[in-house]
Amino acid sequence: MTVYVFGHTNPDSDAIISTIAVAELFKARGVDAIACKQGDINPETKFIIEKFGLDIPETITSVEGKTVALVDTTEPTQLPEDIEKASIVFVADHHKLGGLKNATPLEFYGQPVGSSSTVITNIFKTEGKNIPAKVAGAMLCAVLSDTVLFKSPTTTEWDKKAVEELAKIAGIEKPLDLGLEMLKVKSSIENDSALDLINRDFKDFNIHGKKFGIGQIELIDGSMAESKKPAILEEMKKLHKDGGYNTLLLLITDIMKEGSEMLVVSDDIPAIENVFGIKCDEKHCAWVDGMMSRKKQVVPPLETKL
Repeated sequence: MTVYVFGHTNPDSDAIISTIAVAELFKARGVDAIACKQGDINPETKFIIEKFGLDIPETITSVEGKTVALVDTTEPTQLPEDIEKASIVFVADHHKLGGLKNATPLEFYGQPVGSSSTVITNIFKTEGKNIPAKVAGAMLCAVLSDTVLFKSPTTTEWDKKAVEELAKIAGIEKPLDLGLEMLKVKSSIENDSALDLINRDFKDFNIHGKKFGIGQIELIDGSMAESKKPAILEEMKKLHKDGGYNTLLLLITDIMKEGSEMLVVSDDIPAIENVFGIKCDEKHCAWVDGMMSRKKQVVPPLETKL
């Protein structure tokens, strides 16, 4: 049996590195596994993979008849269209439960922590299996990325403990220095098109039967995206129309200011304003102080207040 491991579409660093880590977990169990991805890797993930000498997972588009393991999502909208024709044997995630269904029992690991790599660190530890040093270094970066160097409200003591343990395995003396170097790579957007930036960390959601798309760009300084905002909004309007979305939201997160500018294109902007207690300007933008997490601060209010 071969297990195909993958995460959500438009994969971020945590999705890619979690994929690699779970493939290693299965191999440590004596099970053949292949790390896969849905979409291209972003510059930050490329930096991590090159730094630790890892292989880029292969692309997967169809999973019919395959045995699969999922990381970092259980949302059907973020998985291959034929996911229900696959046999899901394993899930490791730190998000809310999606609408995914499975015909047979499976291993399921879910924790309310800041990163799927934290969840997977705990699985390795529980099973008494060793994480390869280069994989541990990449997992450390994934935790720091998803928790925004522990600035995100999703950060837990589990995440901090995971970074501490992974740093020892990988021989990294100053994890936060490495995390800052990584975030500088993430913040380099001058050569990215507006569409590239929207898709960098973009996820689809079904909220009360309506199609929502929510993206996030994390920058050391949010003003770095100022000149690109008009083009980003134009691309969002095209995507809203052509993609059949009710609402598109893009967070331009300023890591140092610890908040986000929210760009909104929606069939009902007043409803979105009401959900988040904001008032969009004439450019459909609003600053939201303290907003750092899509998982904790964007999706839950949309599901409970709309």
